[in-house]
Amino acid sequence: MDDILYFEDIEIGDSFAFGPLTVSREETIAFATEFDAQPFHLSDEAAATTHFATLSASGWHTTALFMKMFVTEMQKNPGRQAASLGAIGVDELRWLRPLRPDDTLRGTSEVIDKKASQSRPEMGIVRSKVTILNQDDQPVLTMIPIAMWRTRPV
Repeated sequence: MDDILYFEDIEIGDSFAFGPLTVSREETIAFATEFDAQPFHLSDEAAATTHFATLSASGWHTTALFMKMFVTEMQKNPGRQAASLGAIGVDELRWLRPLRPDDTLRGTSEVIDKKASQSRPEMGIVRSKVTILNQDDQPVLTMIPIAMWRTRPV
């Protein structure tokens, strides 16, 4: 595949956008029921007794929605997806405001750092700043994924 985006092709400052995706009330409750069954993620009545005031999605649900939007965008560019080798972690994950049912998310990812692996010459490490915004352009989530990228074969 000639259009693979190898580690060497990635530049600091490179960015791309992904989304949009709208979250439903049913999805919010279903995710919370299975993975984060705190009352304020399950009902407006319970949320009304907290600083959330109304039903809010789990931060982990917001993070999972990032991944869904990100991978959907990656799948549109087979060359980008072919060079992606997964991630080794996330730095500075922040949930900045609640995600509410019927919110529509979109995101951006900007490369902020890259480093060739000293121990694995077939890959490099790329750090990106991800920002997820709601329909009002308010940041909902920020994080810095640490991803592994395939290097160009010698």
